[in-house]
Amino acid sequence: MLDNMKNTELFCDYYKKWIIVYKEGAIRKVTLDKYHMTHKWLTRLIPDLKICELTRISYQQLLNDYAKYHERQTTMDFHHQLKGAILDAVDEGLLERDPTRKAIIKGKTPKVKKIKYINQFELRMLLEQLELKQEVSWDWFILLVAKTGLRFSEALALTPKDFDFARQSVSISKTWDYKGEGGFLPTKNKSSVRKVQIDWQTVIQFSELMKGLPENEPIFVKKKVYNSTVNGILERYCKQAKVPVITIHGLRHTHASLLLFAGVSIASVARRLGHSSMNTTQKTYLHIIQELENRDVDLVMRSLSGLS
Repeated sequence: MLDNMKNTELFCDYYKKWIIVYKEGAIRKVTLDKYHMTHKWLTRLIPDLKICELTRISYQQLLNDYAKYHERQTTMDFHHQLKGAILDAVDEGLLERDPTRKAIIKGKTPKVKKIKYINQFELRMLLEQLELKQEVSWDWFILLVAKTGLRFSEALALTPKDFDFARQSVSISKTWDYKGEGGFLPTKNKSSVRKVQIDWQTVIQFSELMKGLPENEPIFVKKKVYNSTVNGILERYCKQAKVPVITIHGLRHTHASLLLFAGVSIASVARRLGHSSMNTTQKTYLHIIQELENRDVDLVMRSLSGLS
C-alpha cells in the first residue's frame, strides 16, 4: 500500500495508510485509537500539506499549532506518534531529510494536577469506611486494588482461578474490555503478565468471598462496567473519611508510593505494578524518589558528622 505513495501526495493520507500497514493488529485498541486521533489532528491542522512539503519549519509549525490546544506532554506524545511514520517516509525515499530532527516541544501551561495518591494514615481511614459484607461488591474491589496496585482493567478481569491462596498470590494474565463490548483482552504489555503477592488477611477474606463462584468468570463484572461508577463510590468514601479525593488509579499510585516510602526497591515496585521498565516507575514516581534521596542525604550527613 505504501509502495504506491509519491512524495507529492498528502501527508495526512500517507499517515493514515501507515497506521493501517504498521499499527492495526499490532497494538492494543486503546493505543491504536490515539494514532487515529493524531490523524484527525493532521487533517485539521495540515489537510493540504504534501509529503514533499514536510520540512523542519513546516513540521515545527505543525507542533506549535498543536501545542496551542494541548499541554507539553500531550504534544510530546503527538510528536512521537508522527516521528515513526516520518522516519519510514525517509527510509522509503519520500523525504530526503528527517524534518523531526531538533524539534522543539511546546505546550499550554499544565492545569493544577489533582492529588494522585494519599498517605498511609489517610488510606487506613479510607479503608475503614468500606462496607465489606459477605457478597461481592465494589467495596471489595476498592480494597483489592489498594492492597495490590492493580490497574482498573486488570482487577476487573480477575476470576477465582487467578487466586492461589496457598502461595498468597494473584496471577495477572489478562484485562477486561470495559471501554468496549466487554470480554477478556491481553495485558498492556508483556511485563504486565505477573504474579502479585497478597497478605494473609487478604487471603482469608477473599477465599471466603469467592466460595461457590464460577472459576473462570470475572468476580466483579456482572454487567456493563463504567470507570466513573466505581470512582464515584470511592469519592464518597474519601469524603466520609475526610481524606483527599482520589480515583481508582490513584489507589494504584498510593500503593506504589507506600512501597517506595517503606524502602522497597524501584525494581520490585516496577515488577509488582507490571511496568515495562524501571524507567516508567522512576518517571511516574520521580517526586517520591527525590524525597527519599533527600532523606538519604540527611542520613549520610548525620552518619558522617558522628565520625569526628
